[in-house]
Amino acid sequence: MARIRVGLLPTASFMVGTLPVPKYADAEKTQFATDRETGAKLYTITLFFMEEDRAEALKITVPETGLPNGLKPGLPVMPVELFATPWARIFNGSLSDGIAYRVDRLDLLTPAPAAEAA
Repeated sequence: MARIRVGLLPTASFMVGTLPVPKYADAEKTQFATDRETGAKLYTITLFFMEEDRAEALKITVPETGLPNGLKPGLPVMPVELFATPWARIFNGSLSDGIAYRVDRLDLLTPAPAAEAA
């Protein structure tokens, strides 16, 4: 499988769309998917990607160690080491294909707000 580093224009921006959810290695959701090199649990997060006159939602895999505290929908983030991996498979005689996105970590672009005092 060929991993392709994604080049971003300086005008590119990303915003958190959904909170991260655990990625599973099996259909029964009994085994967490883990990074092959570090063993870290993997999560999936939806980011809104905006660049010049286009925008799209990207589902991106992130290791647990690459998720910053304070992530919530609407916050601006920057993916670090973004890679795309094309994939294809035949299931029940039909071809499915797409691109899987993976990052090493997400950096918050604004500090997370401090918890309010009670």
